[in-house]
Amino acid sequence: MKKFVNNFYYSFPIQLLLLHFRKSQVLLIVWLILFLTVSGNFMEFFGANALFLAPEYLGNVNAGGAAITGVCTGVFIMSWNITTFILHSTRFRFLATSSKPFFKYCINNAIIPISFLVLYFIEALYFDVTKELIPLPQFLIIAGGFLGGLFLLILISFAYFFSADRRIVRTFEPGLLDFDENKIPESAEEKVLTDTFGLPVKNYLSSRLKVKKVRPVSHYSQNFLDIIFKRHHFSAMLTIFLSFIFMIFIAFFLDNKFFQIPAAASILLFFSILIAVIGALSYFLRSWSLLFMILLYAVLNILYKYDIIDPRNKAYGLNYAYPERPEYSLQSLEALNTTSKIDSDKMNMISILNNWKENQHEEKPLMVVIDFSGGGVRSASFSMNVLQELDSITEGAFMKKTMLMTGASGGMLAAAYFRELYRLKVNGANINLRNKEYLDNISEDLLNPVFSSLIARDLISPSEKFTFGGYRYVKDRGYAFEEKLDHNTRHVLDRPIGFYKNSEEKAQIPLMILSSTVTRDFKKMLVCSQPLSFMMQSEFRDSTSMMTGPDAIDFGALFKNMNPMNLRMLTALRMNATYPYILPSVWLPSKPIIDVMDAGLRDNTGQENSLRFLNVFKDWINQNTSGVLLIQIRARKKGSWDDGYKSGGISDIITDPFTMMQTNWFRLQDYFEDDEISYIQNEFGAKLHRVSLMYIPKTADGGVPMNFHLTASEKKEVKASLNRENNIEAFGQIKSILESKPEQQSNK
Repeated sequence: MKKFVNNFYYSFPIQLLLLHFRKSQVLLIVWLILFLTVSGNFMEFFGANALFLAPEYLGNVNAGGAAITGVCTGVFIMSWNITTFILHSTRFRFLATSSKPFFKYCINNAIIPISFLVLYFIEALYFDVTKELIPLPQFLIIAGGFLGGLFLLILISFAYFFSADRRIVRTFEPGLLDFDENKIPESAEEKVLTDTFGLPVKNYLSSRLKVKKVRPVSHYSQNFLDIIFKRHHFSAMLTIFLSFIFMIFIAFFLDNKFFQIPAAASILLFFSILIAVIGALSYFLRSWSLLFMILLYAVLNILYKYDIIDPRNKAYGLNYAYPERPEYSLQSLEALNTTSKIDSDKMNMISILNNWKENQHEEKPLMVVIDFSGGGVRSASFSMNVLQELDSITEGAFMKKTMLMTGASGGMLAAAYFRELYRLKVNGANINLRNKEYLDNISEDLLNPVFSSLIARDLISPSEKFTFGGYRYVKDRGYAFEEKLDHNTRHVLDRPIGFYKNSEEKAQIPLMILSSTVTRDFKKMLVCSQPLSFMMQSEFRDSTSMMTGPDAIDFGALFKNMNPMNLRMLTALRMNATYPYILPSVWLPSKPIIDVMDAGLRDNTGQENSLRFLNVFKDWINQNTSGVLLIQIRARKKGSWDDGYKSGGISDIITDPFTMMQTNWFRLQDYFEDDEISYIQNEFGAKLHRVSLMYIPKTADGGVPMNFHLTASEKKEVKASLNRENNIEAFGQIKSILESKPEQQSNK
């Protein structure tokens, strides 16, 4: 037994594994990310595991997408083998004198890859059957596609290396290399070779998976062995170079749907190149690697600082070439918010309000305002479900009664899509707003193209450009997001925001205010086809407020010389939904430059916008309407007390001060919102009604993640939430308020 344990411990596979943990910790981090991602312990909230376990290709989870992912998994595994072979093969000199050394190395280096593949298929089986609702026979076909792609790549790789082996052998004199694996050591005094750590390698797995003893190589010169290894290393590095070229090729054809490979495949290819680069730095630079990385960062920082390279995302449609950038300062923002400007913009909006009233054909109609919360595709899907149900219970009347739509992130994707469908219907198009096709469209995946573009374009080949509104921009993951959203919504939103100006002025469609958060100071950037200077700050002003200035900015006013109405509607929606890291922040050409991100960082429900609007026009509303119905469509349960603070362990002592704000951010906003509406209630009294429709999961731990991807079961769960008690009651309240007479509304 002792001998068995000793031989097992000093076997080549085990010693290789130990060597990786001693010398290749950075490379192992990449494996750790993959293990954690596939098991759902890393970025599950953003849907990262879905990218791997249910790879989409051409809009569906199918064997083709699985095959592509299998090929790229094979590339990653081979990159791992190649890189570690280059780094560590010289420690095991017996490989140089055996046939097919790289093949034998891969066999003995398979512990980590095989462990990953076993975990992958276990997780994929559970995920695809229970989450994507894929029947078992279909899953087996998908799994077969993955294995087919994986084995094909490995076979091609080994065929290449076998050919390289033959070329290397032919360069030496016949008989110089002895490949007899069964040779017995001539003397008992001959000892097995040890690596530089002094750990003996006594045996290894042969190409036929048989345990073989390590042969002594003392009769070979070190120079001779080094030559053999270097020739194998050259063959290995060539394959990594080909992977890099392939990624550049993919980047240039990414707009073609056939080249839009699954995001998991792109990530695996990137990891393959990353491992190779890290390995190359370690191999060629040795102890100088850290200094090289520092110098590289310094050079890139200088190039970025002086605009020699510019990886920043831009607002498509805005003229960045205009020579005079607007100043971003307290004084300049105050200049956009003068009394005369506010009065002028108010008169413009009152004209719209009058048109809205005239369209109602009532003396004092009820005004409907709708707030949409953020929450990725979950929020988009839930919001579309709600809008279609509202259209149903009001027999198509509620959009006509709606004056304003505002909010954050995913909810506004559905709001903009539904509003455009309504506009088309009003203008004569044959559209049934309750058609479930539109729900399916807005619920489609947005995550895969973002990650694919992040790898292929943002990191590998950030050079391809496109034109919108007469201006040129670089294609990146922001562009990929917009193009996929455009595809999902069947191209009805690919317009500049100025396109909607006339329809909004006539009140044919509800006014829409999109916002994003300025990262510099957390002010709001308000985007609308109409001037909004009256929305830039509270009507209450004193000496303190004069010091802080406006807390919101009228996008159209600030960039009036840069063609702001040419801003792409899809871009405005993306600016509204720019979750950190998933989508790039959008930089705007002010002086100094500012960046904007997700509206939810400041106001995740849109209530701040809607209440400020109502407060500004409270006199007109009180005189001309029977009241206001504020409908809130929330993609999360208010309060969420069932998901409060949880103590996990001693590490909480360290992490809690940093995570406390992030964990309670939405709760903090809920507190502010309740406080805000209590103040405005004094202005409207019983004429203001607030009704909230909320996505509440069936079980406390079974909620749908707030990301840009929904599985089949998650789509069903979101739809089912519409029929839960809280929402049935809310729909009843809305219908009752809409159907009641003006004198009754004030009593509700």
